[in-house]
Amino acid sequence: MPFRNQDSSHLLNRPCRRPVGIPAVTLTLLLLAGAFAAASEYAKKGGAFFLNDADDPDLPAGPGTMACEVLEKAPDVGTIYVPMGDTALIRGVAEAAKQISRKVKIVGVQSEHAPSYALSWKAGRAVGTETCDTIADGLATRTPLAANVEAIRRLVDEVLLVGEQEMLDAICKLALDEHVVAEPAGAAATAAYLKSKNAESGTVALLVTGANVAPDVFRAAIGGQARKAARE
Repeated sequence: MPFRNQDSSHLLNRPCRRPVGIPAVTLTLLLLAGAFAAASEYAKKGGAFFLNDADDPDLPAGPGTMACEVLEKAPDVGTIYVPMGDTALIRGVAEAAKQISRKVKIVGVQSEHAPSYALSWKAGRAVGTETCDTIADGLATRTPLAANVEAIRRLVDEVLLVGEQEMLDAICKLALDEHVVAEPAGAAATAAYLKSKNAESGTVALLVTGANVAPDVFRAAIGGQARKAARE
């Protein structure tokens, strides 16, 4: 079925590029300046559904199945590292995991450059940040929701921060050692585990949650490791 692209690139003052990796379904793509507010207003006109995964009550059930699968295949898992952006993913994973076993430890991972939920988890209240400038688009949250903060305080046992280079190194390691392609947010859990110097005892699960890595980011990850190897 054809992909239909409605060019609204003039709103962003930049050319519109055909998205990569979108399934061949009939849809209309809109590039909107002020995306969140503009998308919400667009949906109100009818014919579209606005999904905000940060506060949709049903969405965490989907990622919850990841925890079910992990613990079904590896019931001895004691710790699960989970990338943490707007928290829909980690809330679903944690809720499901702890229903199966209260002993499972959930470790959330955010970017050092987008730490709003990490700060909120520590403070026990919503703490926003002025910026969220990170290569990990999936972790780029700036304004936490109070209900989500309450949920992660209840469900998440520890929150760690990782740097940009640490995510790049994790992308490289996953690609070269495991033959797994990961985007920065998807590699965040691996980055945190490597940073902790394997501090966890027992079996650990690292969720790799996306492969939508930009070519320039992937080249930077692989190229950085090649330069490091050359120096050594």
